[in-house]
Amino acid sequence: MTSTSTEPARTALSWKLLPAALLSLSGVPLFAVGNGLLGYGLLAASVVSAAFIDHRLMRHLALIAAGMTIFSLVPLNADLSTEHMALMGGALALAVLVPWLVSRFAYREDIIRFPVNTGRKWPLAAKLYLIGVVALGYFILPVYLIRTGVYQNWPDASDPEIFWRLFLGVNAVGIWDELFFICTTFTLLRQHFPDWLANLLQAVVFSSFLWEIGYQSWGPLLTFPFALLQGYTFKLTKSFTYVVSVHLLFDFVLFLALVHAHNRDWLPIFLY
Repeated sequence: MTSTSTEPARTALSWKLLPAALLSLSGVPLFAVGNGLLGYGLLAASVVSAAFIDHRLMRHLALIAAGMTIFSLVPLNADLSTEHMALMGGALALAVLVPWLVSRFAYREDIIRFPVNTGRKWPLAAKLYLIGVVALGYFILPVYLIRTGVYQNWPDASDPEIFWRLFLGVNAVGIWDELFFICTTFTLLRQHFPDWLANLLQAVVFSSFLWEIGYQSWGPLLTFPFALLQGYTFKLTKSFTYVVSVHLLFDFVLFLALVHAHNRDWLPIFLY
């Protein structure tokens, strides 16, 4: 007996790519350049054009656009004041919750998931990859942060309170990145496009966001491949826990490198 799949065809070259590309590119003016008029215009054009091409695509792009709009309304920087951390934290939380709630309860879909306990053990290769992530962070991040001076986009953590606020902020944003860009944006785009294309589209928005929060200069040469690797890793492992582990290990090295960059006599363990 043969079964006929009801899953829509996922092709790279179709009219559906136009609204998806508009949404992906909107992140550049919206976050990296700071041109809100152009960014919101591209977001609106994305959703409107999708309505004429594919209704299901329009519904999914609208979810991503809603999330992007929500977190674009607050300053995305490393201000560690209580007020800003609460404001930014609330916006980032809503940017994940709104698409998930609408998808689950309005659309009646079970697409956006955050798989924590998959019941599968991590193979040796996955464990070795975690070690490799730490090694790459150790060799790349201090060079990037210190030689470009972008470490100054983050505050000096010599004060104990700022130290722990920075640690909390770096880790919280790292977890959120995976919730929105991988589990939400990448997952929704995969419903319509081949995995490699959906991954490229999400990586553009991911990198644009990271530019605004401080990864500037030649940062996109670092953040864009990282975003692609995270999407590919999620595709392979289907585990939110694993991609978060990768991200938090990398961010732990980032945190240590930032502390050292601001106070060179602290943690003199880096090469740059």
